[in-house]
Amino acid sequence: MEGSSLDTLTVRERSERMSRIRSKDTKPEMTVRRLVHGLGYRYRLHAKDLPGRPDLVFRPRRKVIFVHGCFWHRHAGCSRNRLPKSPERQDFWQEKLDGNARRDRRNETRLQRLGWEFLVIWECETRDLEGLADKVRAFLG
Repeated sequence: MEGSSLDTLTVRERSERMSRIRSKDTKPEMTVRRLVHGLGYRYRLHAKDLPGRPDLVFRPRRKVIFVHGCFWHRHAGCSRNRLPKSPERQDFWQEKLDGNARRDRRNETRLQRLGWEFLVIWECETRDLEGLADKVRAFLG
């Protein structure tokens, strides 16, 4: 087996599995979209003309929402923010995930400079729909 005893998959199997992870229309994103729509807000999706291609765009308000996976975007303090167990790929994953977080900060800064406000909703927050609804209402006003 190519992988380590800590990882139950070979490097090839792990790579194949990770390649199937979607960047759009994820379960957390769909949860947020249904919630926001149910609250009466209308939005556009994945604006290519804005930094980071925000998941939900509210142009008249100049506000956007990002729905981030806790693993992929390094949600501080979250149990899902951890590196895969395969020791021979630790450097790769550290750089990959830290790079994602750095890119997120750059995109947020660029949005602010363009006069946009942003809200990040973390995957783990989608389990508390009442709390999430309050957070969205406070952001969108």
